[in-house]
Amino acid sequence: MAVTDPIADFMTRIRNALMSKHTSVDVPMSIIKLEITKIMKSEGFIRGYKVLDEDGKRDIRVYLKYNPQNKTIINGLKRVSKPGRRVYVSKDKIPRVLSGMGISILSTSKGVLTDNACRQANVGGEVICYIW
Repeated sequence: MAVTDPIADFMTRIRNALMSKHTSVDVPMSIIKLEITKIMKSEGFIRGYKVLDEDGKRDIRVYLKYNPQNKTIINGLKRVSKPGRRVYVSKDKIPRVLSGMGISILSTSKGVLTDNACRQANVGGEVICYIW
């Protein structure tokens, strides 16, 4: 079955795995999903990831992170820019998520970056999602 919004599907798979207390979740591979996963790892939202290649089908295995009380580190994932409604921001209007407690991920001319990296690089772009 074809997915019309692969990034929303990626986030839904992670959200469902977190609600079910899974240790990992497999998602179909794409470059943008891999870049979002790298950002999630560097920001401490997940334990890690691994790219799997089985029979020509590439997946990303995302290892989810929980605190010592077995509560999720990721409290929310929100898709902002969708195929039917693209959301672009200039370098001066980059959104802050929960007053800096979360991150927004943007697709820019310099690659996929967090909101803080966009402010430092002085670039705007398409707001992909919020994570907190």
